[in-house]
Amino acid sequence: MCPQLILNMEINHYSFGRITIDGKIYTSDVIIYPDRVDSSWWRKEGHYLQVADLTDVINAKPDVLVIGTGYSGVMAVPKETLGFFISKGIDVRVERTEKAVELYNSLQKDKKVIAALHLTC
Repeated sequence: MCPQLILNMEINHYSFGRITIDGKIYTSDVIIYPDRVDSSWWRKEGHYLQVADLTDVINAKPDVLVIGTGYSGVMAVPKETLGFFISKGIDVRVERTEKAVELYNSLQKDKKVIAALHLTC
């Protein structure tokens, strides 16, 4: 049996309000899936992350979900949101976006990783 090939995108650069993924620049919050970028992602309550904001992530069944809380860490990730993903067997890592970018790039080599990144505040 052959090992499963893990395909993931690479984040080339991040700065306040701007991220480059596989050479393409984005200026709005993103969810990075192994095969695509959702650049229209927004939350029901801007700086408060809820399970409903990540429905497609749940359906994608990643090994790891990396959440970037913004340049200054303003976006809140409540315990209920974390608990939901953990109950689904998804490892969740929450960091300020700069650190989340580094984490995403390092973890994706052998795991199915999805990143939900707030780019400002």
